[in-house]
Amino acid sequence: MKHAMLIAFALFAAITLTACSSEYIISTTSGQMIPTDGKPKLNNETGMVEYKDAEGRKATILQSDVKSVIER
Repeated sequence: MKHAMLIAFALFAAITLTACSSEYIISTTSGQMIPTDGKPKLNNETGMVEYKDAEGRKATILQSDVKSVIER
C-alpha cells in the first residue's frame, strides 16, 4: 500500500512540475509591464526580443525598448 502511494505521489509531482512554465515580466523604458508566457529570447539578427504574451500569441519588442526582464 505504501509503495502504491509513493508511486502515485511521484507521478502526480512529475506531471505537475512539467506542466509549469516560468512567467516573466518585461519592463519597458516607457514604464509598461508586459507579462510573458516563458522566457523571452533575443533575436540577434533583428535586434528584437521575441516572446509569447499571456494569451500565448507570439509578439516582439525592440531590444532598446526593454529595460529589464524579471522572472516571476
